[in-house]
Order: sequence, then structure tokens, then C-alpha cells
Amino acid sequence: MTGADVLLLALGAVAVGAGVLVVTTKHLVRAGLYLVVCLGALAGDFLVLSAELVAWVQVLIYVGAVVVLLLFAVMLTRAPIGASDDLDRPGWPAALIGGGAGLGLTVLLVDAYRWSTVALPRTGTAERLGEQIFQSWVLPFEVLSVLLLSALVGAIVLSRPDIGRPGPGADPAAERPGVDVTTGGRR
Repeated sequence: MTGADVLLLALGAVAVGAGVLVVTTKHLVRAGLYLVVCLGALAGDFLVLSAELVAWVQVLIYVGAVVVLLLFAVMLTRAPIGASDDLDRPGWPAALIGGGAGLGLTVLLVDAYRWSTVALPRTGTAERLGEQIFQSWVLPFEVLSVLLLSALVGAIVLSRPDIGRPGPGADPAAERPGVDVTTGGRR
């Protein structure tokens, strides 16, 4: 076992531990910070595997943008940040389902590969990655960006009580001139 193998296993253990803390903590902000640790450990794994571009994309996109977007949306919606007793549920069903899914995937992979070695594809470059993203995968890439934008706009709309609601003492009929509020028709 080489030093790279030990480092890979150590970073993997940190990522798994932080991932478990993400789903078991009762504090939403702490879950976001544990997610930063988990994604940072995965970026470290990519660095050990000599995939520097993927590691830095992981740091910039996931750690830098998605987690910040998550925490920003939590702050905008004024969601409860601390522990919430009314949201607590028993954890054994989720652990049972997650353990069963993990065991099933392990059995599937062992059965599919039977501990054989797999030939690795040729080494990727930033040029090849860019060609794949912007030729074959451009539609999912753009759909994801629109989804993230709509999530941010939705968080802003939810956090502002004055958007979409009439002010105090406002007459609903005054907002839509010419429409009878009781019948929905013209006056």
C-alpha cells in the first residue's frame, strides 16, 4: 500500500464521516458546513488521483457556489436554523433503506466485475473535457443553471412578504380596475 492509497482512504473516510454528519445533524447551517468538508475531501481525492481540473471545478462549483447558494437560500427564507423538535423523525427507516441500497450496490458491482481489473481510458485533458461539456452535455449544463437561478429567485420571493400580496388596507378591486371581485366578470 503506497502513500497515495493511504491518503485516498483517509480522505474517503473524512468524506464519508462528514456525509453522515450532514444527514444526521439537526442544525441546518452546520449541515451546510459539514457538506463543505465532505465536498472538500472529495476534491482532495481528485487531487490524489491526478485529476486537478476536476478537483478545482469541485471546489469552485460545489463548495464555492452550491453550498453558498444553499446557505444564502436558508438565510433568505428565514428557515429555522437551530434544532427543531417538530421535524424530528425516527432515523432507523432511513438507515435501513440506505444500508440496503449500499449493500445492493456492493453485491451488484462485485457480481458485475468479479474483482477483475478494468482498462482505464486514456488520460483526459481540459480540452477534451470542454469538448464533452459544450458539445454533448450542453443542454443538461444549461438546464442546471436555469434550475439554480429559479431556486434563487424562488428563495427571494419567499423571503419577501410584500411581493405578490396586497398591502394592509388595500382594496383588491382597486388593483384590477374594471373587474368585479365578487363575480369575476366585467362591471
